[in-house]
Amino acid sequence: MGPAARHGRPNAPALLAGLTAFVWYAFGAVPLHIAVSVQLHLTPEQTSSWVFIVWFSGAMLSIALSLLLRQPIPITWTIPGLVYLGTLAGQFSYAELVGANLMAGILFLVLALLGAGGRIMRWLPLPVVMGMFGGSILIYLTRIVTVVVQDVVVAGSTLAGYLLGRWLADRRAPPVGLAVIFGSVAVLLTGELSTGQLPWHLPHLAVPAMAFSPSAFVAVSLPLVVLALGLGNVQGLGFLVAQGYRVPINAVTIVTGVGSVINALFGGHPATVARTGAALLAGPDAGPLEGRYWGVVTAALCTLAIAFAAGTVAVLVSVLPRGFVIVLAGVAILSSFQDALERAFGGHLRFGALAAFVVAATPFSVFGITSAFWAVLAGVAGSLVAERHELYEYWRQAR
Repeated sequence: MGPAARHGRPNAPALLAGLTAFVWYAFGAVPLHIAVSVQLHLTPEQTSSWVFIVWFSGAMLSIALSLLLRQPIPITWTIPGLVYLGTLAGQFSYAELVGANLMAGILFLVLALLGAGGRIMRWLPLPVVMGMFGGSILIYLTRIVTVVVQDVVVAGSTLAGYLLGRWLADRRAPPVGLAVIFGSVAVLLTGELSTGQLPWHLPHLAVPAMAFSPSAFVAVSLPLVVLALGLGNVQGLGFLVAQGYRVPINAVTIVTGVGSVINALFGGHPATVARTGAALLAGPDAGPLEGRYWGVVTAALCTLAIAFAAGTVAVLVSVLPRGFVIVLAGVAILSSFQDALERAFGGHLRFGALAAFVVAATPFSVFGITSAFWAVLAGVAGSLVAERHELYEYWRQAR
């Protein structure tokens, strides 16, 4: 081990890991963000503010934490939470969603300050939560089939690029990135998009109108907190601890809570420790343990370019063909869907997870509260009926 490694100085593996993470952010997360913006029928100004704040705050918090602690702590935003917001299109107004995001951020921060977030997550059965999440996003995947049948050229090319990436299984050729490339070429060849329609300008940043309601808190805020904590912080921080880092978990959780509130004030959704980012930036391939945090700094500096290009991203929302956007959204969350099914049905409490999946996959609302909340209750109730001994054991181990 050389002197640079011993003192945690920049090193080639960490810098390359940072660039790899940036490619994932750009071609994995940005297309999904565009797709959800279309789903929610946001204006270019609303999209611009949302894209800017979540990428800018995440980059700045990542740089600050990583340099201060000298540990690779990537802060981004909850992808499952974004996907879940997209499923609520037509059920809540944008003002209600913004208000629910703010309530989620405040609750996130309060739980972090009380040190209670981890305890709540231990008591809420993860298989049931993952069953609920999988059922909620199922519609994204079924629409891939529908739109490919309707638009073989653009939608089909986008899907073909993704499948080629899965077949190659090379980190240098991310599947979603190839989907973007293949789909973009098809869009340009069919004349459905002109590059002259994409002017660059500074992002729009504004505090949007907010509306608060008990139903939005139950149906939107609570699931967002669960997804941000359970699928982001718990897994991302757990991976860092497994690598040998002594992470100040409470402090990092408080920072992500603050970031969530800041995001919400400008139309964004909750921040979280990046699960995929942690795997790319804190794993053995990122170089010596002491210097891996430079990969986070590198990735964060690159993602600032995404933040300042938010205006162009917002324009893309209004000019991209529908089939291209729908397929991109589907393939971008396919790994999350597969992970959700594996975690829901790969171990204990499978009946509860199945009940949660079926209820969440059925769009309805009772007392103004959407099916996702009732799915969690149905899942816990199903486990109490059919597998109560497993549920009691789960709670006993949590305690």
